Amino acid sequence: MALAARIHRNGGPEVLELEEVAIDPPGPGMVTVANRAIGLNFIDTYHRSGLYPLPLPIGIGMEGAGVVDAVGEGVELAVGDRVAYCSAGVGAYSQALNLPAARLVPLPEDISYEVAAAVLLKGQTTEYLLQRTYCLQAGQTCLFHAAAGGVGLLFGQWASALGAQVIGTVGSQDKAELALAHGYAHVINYRTENLVERVMEITQGQKLPVVYDGVGQDTFAASLDCLQPRGLLVSFGNASGAPAPLDLQLLSTKGSLFVTRPTLLTYTASTEELRESSQQVFQRVSSGELQVMIEQRYALADVQQAHRDLEARRTRGSTILIP
Repeated sequence: MALAARIHRNGGPEVLELEEVAIDPPGPGMVTVANRAIGLNFIDTYHRSGLYPLPLPIGIGMEGAGVVDAVGEGVELAVGDRVAYCSAGVGAYSQALNLPAARLVPLPEDISYEVAAAVLLKGQTTEYLLQRTYCLQAGQTCLFHAAAGGVGLLFGQWASALGAQVIGTVGSQDKAELALAHGYAHVINYRTENLVERVMEITQGQKLPVVYDGVGQDTFAASLDCLQPRGLLVSFGNASGAPAPLDLQLLSTKGSLFVTRPTLLTYTASTEELRESSQQVFQRVSSGELQVMIEQRYALADVQQAHRDLEARRTRGSTILIP
């Protein structure tokens, strides 16, 4: 038996319930992972609310790190191996769970369970955004919304290490200072400054080749206005809600713009892509190029409060649950 946070209906944080669940012996290709740390991500709130529907009842959570506790047939992993995961399915909010071995990544000895649970999903998201969705180059300038969030802080460090200049948006002065300390060249406070006007000032009227927008409804229209002709809007999240339906003619009138809506799962669809992406993340953490800031730790029993704080934007950096 394992303690797990599950939902029986969609709604606010109050629908998260702690339950004892049975952990069956792993079948072929599967392993049982005993979690040591669990990652908290905004996509978890989409699953809980029903924005991204899941069959109910179900456990939620996508990211964790721990130890292999049991293995099924045809699995190369061994009991005691250290592993991490972020795209193996849902149900990570649990002391233990069964997962497909092909969706696990080996955890290097110099990466702690807490760091792995805090960085893997956000790090792999950063990797595919700036290396594959749009191949960001030295000397280019881009915009990233929610610069002081978990993905934002990693993005600023990684992009600046590539030689790119990153503009970030934040909602407070302390978050602005945090972003500036993590690779951002410029920070715009969206509560007190006009986003498009500031981008025009910073770029001397040239605007941007790419904008990375994980906020959604509140920023989508302004993000389009920050793009230069043939620029790309990478809309990868809906923290403020889903954007309104897009009139394709608008992309034409604003300069033959491009919009993409990528997901981590499609960028790590194969085991090879998954492990190559994770290796890139862990190498940069090990080298010190990426500093992982774990600002919030909650007991699994306090998962409702963790979701409240995340949705109210009271968190910064990465947040983990301790099972």
